[in-house]
Amino acid sequence: MILPICLIGNTVLRKKAKDIDKNYPNLDKLIEDMYETMYKSEGVGLAAPQVGKAIRLFVIDGNVMQEEYPDLKDFKRIFINAKIINEEGDEWSFNEGCLSIPGIREDVKRLSKFTLQYYDENWQYHEQLFEGGQARIMQHEYDHLEGILFTDKISPIRRRLIKSKLVSISKGRIIPKYKFVKNK
Repeated sequence: MILPICLIGNTVLRKKAKDIDKNYPNLDKLIEDMYETMYKSEGVGLAAPQVGKAIRLFVIDGNVMQEEYPDLKDFKRIFINAKIINEEGDEWSFNEGCLSIPGIREDVKRLSKFTLQYYDENWQYHEQLFEGGQARIMQHEYDHLEGILFTDKISPIRRRLIKSKLVSISKGRIIPKYKFVKNK
């Protein structure tokens, strides 16, 4: 089932997401619906807060970006209760967009590597170092679990320049091509 995506201005996008356990109701169905929603919306990642659930869950399928980033070939994963435990490396800029902020792309600087602890869909624990394209997508989705949007990480000047567009999205004057939740 295609889920509606929450747009900037929706309060769930600013909440710090909560851990879940194995008994979270209908988790398999939610994961399936998140992938279906992500594909229909032409995204490469989707975090639960973006579909109105303030829980620590995100899904990724980087295959569409594998030509530019070969490390994304067959990189399809589910991350539950993810926590970054270390960030390192050089800072690099990457042009990011977000399904919750349709029509806006900005260069965001992030560190090139990080170590993440998380559970997969089978509740197997992982602690793993990520870098390259994998790291970029995951850092963006991870930020959603912390109530952070990519526009929070751009320069104050750039933020001022796009402020009217952000307000237009939050007030429903810019309509995405995919199913979304109208802000109140």
